[in-house]
Amino acid sequence: MAGVEGRVALVTGASQGIGRACALVLAAAGAKVALCARNYEKLQQLAAEIASHGGEAEAFKLDVASEDEIKAGVKAVIARFGKIDILVNNAGVTRDQLVMRMKRADWDEVLNTNLTAPFLLTQAVIGSMLKQRWGRIINITSIFGQIGQAGQANYASSKAGLIGLTMAVAREVASRNITVNAVAPGWIETAMTSVLPAELKESMVKNIPLGHAGSDLDVAHAVRFLASEEAGYITGEVLKVNGGILMG
Repeated sequence: MAGVEGRVALVTGASQGIGRACALVLAAAGAKVALCARNYEKLQQLAAEIASHGGEAEAFKLDVASEDEIKAGVKAVIARFGKIDILVNNAGVTRDQLVMRMKRADWDEVLNTNLTAPFLLTQAVIGSMLKQRWGRIINITSIFGQIGQAGQANYASSKAGLIGLTMAVAREVASRNITVNAVAPGWIETAMTSVLPAELKESMVKNIPLGHAGSDLDVAHAVRFLASEEAGYITGEVLKVNGGILMG
């Protein structure tokens, strides 16, 4: 089996942005996709779009901030598809503020969604992967988890922690033919970045060697590669998709 054809992929935050792009790209490559997010209506629309192109996908309403919903959602996906081969931990939030003014609730919400949820989802799917001795876990982190960002102490901490989680789990499950990798996007044009101040966007683009922001498909193509058979000897890696803004 080459690529991801015939595999079952669970994608969180699949209703928009990078998650939506990942779902489309994986489905186009032949994977069956479990679409997970809070907005069930958008997920249904995406499932219909995938089906119209000959792919297979199903919507599952899932709030990753809820441990109970994570457990129930993973069980529902396995009941529907029989297994989970690929997990894409993409769902994430921002609650930006200078550290001296940041509310504890905003810290907790970002850490719970961006770091604790991927941990819980990994726990929930790992049994299926261990049983079949094959799996791919791909965590969507961020360049800001590597270099930091003023006003994003919570977000940068969550994404840096996700890199640590990636490497730790990669070491735990490598002997079972399960790889765990991260993709670290740089400046990507999405709904999340569209609300940021114009001056921040301009300053970011000026620092990108390729001279422009990336797209959600740039990230999705990296995810598809790491999910594939061809990437079977890559684990514990952080794949930068940032236009050259951070090298090495």
